[in-house]
Amino acid sequence: MTVHPDILQFSAFAAQSGGGNPAGVVLDATALTEADMQRIAAELGHPESAFVGERSGRRVAVRYFSPGAEVPFCGHATIATAVALAEAEGEGAFVFDTAAGVVAVDTSRDATGRVSAGFTSVEPHTSDLAPEVADRLLGLLGLAHADLDPRMPLAQSFAGNLHPVVAVASRERFDGFSFDPALVRALMDEQGWKGTVTVVHVGGEVADGAVVEARNLFPVGDITEDPATGSAAASLGAYLRDRLGMPTPFSFTVLQGRHVGRPSVLAVAVPATGGIVVGGTAVAL
Repeated sequence: MTVHPDILQFSAFAAQSGGGNPAGVVLDATALTEADMQRIAAELGHPESAFVGERSGRRVAVRYFSPGAEVPFCGHATIATAVALAEAEGEGAFVFDTAAGVVAVDTSRDATGRVSAGFTSVEPHTSDLAPEVADRLLGLLGLAHADLDPRMPLAQSFAGNLHPVVAVASRERFDGFSFDPALVRALMDEQGWKGTVTVVHVGGEVADGAVVEARNLFPVGDITEDPATGSAAASLGAYLRDRLGMPTPFSFTVLQGRHVGRPSVLAVAVPATGGIVVGGTAVAL
């Protein structure tokens, strides 16, 4: 028998009307099988959808599905789910049990009544990108090592999902590179990159208060680029702290989605140790 749960739809991290990253949210998925959740995610066609399972008070189990597969963690769907829970049950703290680990989430409401949320990622880590993998990735993007920002060496970073980080020096090359989605998807599957390929450009100083432009490549179904990627923003925070040794605490802003017509803004706060905090809003679609 096909189960038809109540499905909410939100856009998370929107910088303006029509921006942000859409996500489906099912606040009671206890009667759903894994196949049901995958079917719903595929039918919605959003980059990810979130499904709330067993719960104890304000501690909930959450699973995330793209149209093609389950993913361990999804930042924008976490923000969407937190906003939906806060609107239903009142703002405050929640704890999400995810396949990537335990994620603390805080929600609040401003004077206009708008709910915002922030999550603290699981313990992050960074690692080298093997030279042959780096060369293959750059080749798929039509980039050369000379196109890269020398301040930000190639690496990969985990804060819920593993993301390669590619920093492009010039705005023109950042805006102009292109890629074959199927070939990039094949490399991502081979390398275990469950989230996105994170390509960034920092026009100013790489320092506290920096503004980072991001393109997050996520070929799945009809999607090629993700409009707003919370796990990538958290992973970038870990990369800046651990690989660049930026003095902590620091914060920065990620602007994303311009290249796919859905402008988004993500606020990132990086403490001296532990998980990275990513915050934003979500509005019902």
